[in-house]
Parts: sequence; C-alpha cells; structure tokens
Amino acid sequence: MAKFDVKRLSRRDRAVVGAAGVSLISLFLPWYGASAGVFSASVSGWSTSYGWFGALLIVAAGVYLALQRSEVNLANVPVTPAVVVLVASTLGTLIVILRLITLPSGHTGISGITVFSYGPRVGIFLTMIAGLVQVAAAVALFRTSGEKIPWAK
Repeated sequence: MAKFDVKRLSRRDRAVVGAAGVSLISLFLPWYGASAGVFSASVSGWSTSYGWFGALLIVAAGVYLALQRSEVNLANVPVTPAVVVLVASTLGTLIVILRLITLPSGHTGISGITVFSYGPRVGIFLTMIAGLVQVAAAVALFRTSGEKIPWAK
C-alpha cells in the first residue's frame, strides 16, 4: 500500500510533482488557436499532433517520482529514479518546445489593426514553463543523488 505524504517530499520533489500537475492541467487549455474580430477558435493540447506526448512525459516524470517517494515497489525499473525523472522530463520538454516552434503563426490587418491572427496559445506556454522548471529540479535532484548516468563510463 502506498503511503503518500507531501511532507516527505523535498523542495526539488515538490517542484517536479507540481510541474507535472501544471502540465496535466495545461493539456486541457488552448494550445493553438485563431481569432478574427470577436470570433475565435482553439484546440487543446490533446489535439496538437505530437505535443501531448511531451506533456504526458512531463506528467509521467512527476507521477513516477511521487510513486517512488510513496514507497511503491518499483524494483523492476532498470535505472535509478533520478535518471528516470531527468530523462522523461528533458525529453518531454524538448518535444513540447519542438511543437511550439513548429506551430504556424501569423496575423493580418488593415491600417495597423489586427483583423485575423493565429498561433500558439496559453496552454503550450504553460506546459513549456512547467517542463523547464521540472528539468531544472530534475537536474538538481540528479546531482544531489550522487548517481551516475547509466550509459556513461
């Protein structure tokens, strides 16, 4: 039986788990949209091609760390927890940044007044920020754990 206690989480652990929560919530916010005058349309993170996969990796890193700190038996995982969190959060953040870069954006207007615009929305930016925070916390967590990268000699 898992014994989750927030008080047992360090500041770095809380940053990783909190970033995972923000990323999960951001998946339901607009990631891409278009607006013309008073009309607008947008899609959530679930509908932006491969972007949702990066966000889920960020969420998975936080869930994995929370499970590990809750004394759930994760002995079947061949690498240490700090490596799992570092790799998942870094890969997830890179995927979200790549999706942000590849989203088309633009606007058009008349006499300096924007009539039509399209591009990234708040959800993808929140996920990117959460991912960067999680990567920073995961790096600090990895460094303080004293672990070595499994594939480095």
